[in-house]
Amino acid sequence: MNYLLPERLQALARDHAIGTLTGGARRRFERLMREHPQAAQAAAQWQASLAPLAAEVPPLEPREAVWQGLQARLFKPALASRPAWWQRWFAAPAGAIAGALLCTLVLQQNPAWIGHESYHEALPPSYVGLLSDAAGKPTLLASSRRHGRTLTVKLLQPIAPPPGTEARLWALPKDGSTPLPLGVVPEKGSATLALAAPSEKLFFSVERLAISFEPAGKEARAPSQPLVISGPCVKLW
Repeated sequence: MNYLLPERLQALARDHAIGTLTGGARRRFERLMREHPQAAQAAAQWQASLAPLAAEVPPLEPREAVWQGLQARLFKPALASRPAWWQRWFAAPAGAIAGALLCTLVLQQNPAWIGHESYHEALPPSYVGLLSDAAGKPTLLASSRRHGRTLTVKLLQPIAPPPGTEARLWALPKDGSTPLPLGVVPEKGSATLALAAPSEKLFFSVERLAISFEPAGKEARAPSQPLVISGPCVKLW
């Protein structure tokens, strides 16, 4: 199998970056990166694209029971002079780990969102947003293909707008100009929002997405209430 075919290489690099490439497949790809610069470059590009999402996820602290279980099963006195592999693993940035886990969840539930299709199909460039609540808990994922006219949103946890209001999603331009309305977000589950223009035109100059709770049933051209849920919007290509 030729792993250097463009579509296949991009799919492998993406899976490696988000952590869904495991076992022998992961070892083969890491050997491919050592032997072929184009493979290493593809992996680095995917890691750079996903980094903003991971950076928004709060640190993930393992439960005490996890530490105790690892110590009981993996700690060896003979290796006490140097950290065990699990100690080195947990020393990695917790945000990046949480981000990889979150992206894995997304792919399992909606594999087509960022092109997790057959290796023989082209990888679709997309805009992807990860929004968190005031406590830093990931709340909503949004995705739209680069030239698409719809935005798919999925609630990672339910939201509860105050009575008489609804959750409206906004795109926040980099230059600080007026937010762009994207539509009403459901309180739970997922939905597809129609866009007023192709994604490339709407999101090209956007760096964040946000939600405000606006009066229900009333058209809003700009937020009239505080932004309560927000997060980065990045392009994946």
